[in-house]
Amino acid sequence: MDYVALQEKIGRIDGVEAARVVTENGRVDEIHVLARRNKAPKQLVRDVQSLGQALFGIDIDRRVVSVVQLADADLDGGIRPALVDVSEAIEGAKAEVTVTLRWQDNLLLGTAAGAAAAATRPRQIAEATLEAIRQAIHDSDALAIISMDVANLGSRKIAVAQVVLVTEAGERMLIGSAYADDDETKAVVRAVLDALNRLLPDLKVS
Repeated sequence: MDYVALQEKIGRIDGVEAARVVTENGRVDEIHVLARRNKAPKQLVRDVQSLGQALFGIDIDRRVVSVVQLADADLDGGIRPALVDVSEAIEGAKAEVTVTLRWQDNLLLGTAAGAAAAATRPRQIAEATLEAIRQAIHDSDALAIISMDVANLGSRKIAVAQVVLVTEAGERMLIGSAYADDDETKAVVRAVLDALNRLLPDLKVS
């Protein structure tokens, strides 16, 4: 059992900022999670259990998982963008998606238009998210959506975004994910942000 990999994967769950897995005699003894307040603690515990079962084939006792939640401002002072709203306007066969993000004291709006088709909707939401981010970063043309999918992971739905960042040093492929059980639309936005969050503070226009 690769407990380092388990810890890394838990740290990528939507809303989780940091995780630590403590083992004893080859079993999980404690899991400590530092998270934002965008999800109920019980749901975070279930996410940890589902991840352990789906990716590692282990049953994690909910009693070994402890969750500490802090407000966004306490975690990073707003240095990462947060989702405010996703709206969609449909006119005939066309749809326009608008994603609103809050980044520090600024509201960023991004839009994307296309066919009003269920199959293309996640991609439109992802493009609108990236368009919002482009308003506040250097080299806004250096980012692009490669793929955006919502798939099944065991008994759960998960949004997975693949983004490319092009620099003078070459292309950097970034992956982000978010559980999509409750709201697929918001999960798509959070998957894109998950792919970019650790880089965005360095890209932001000061």
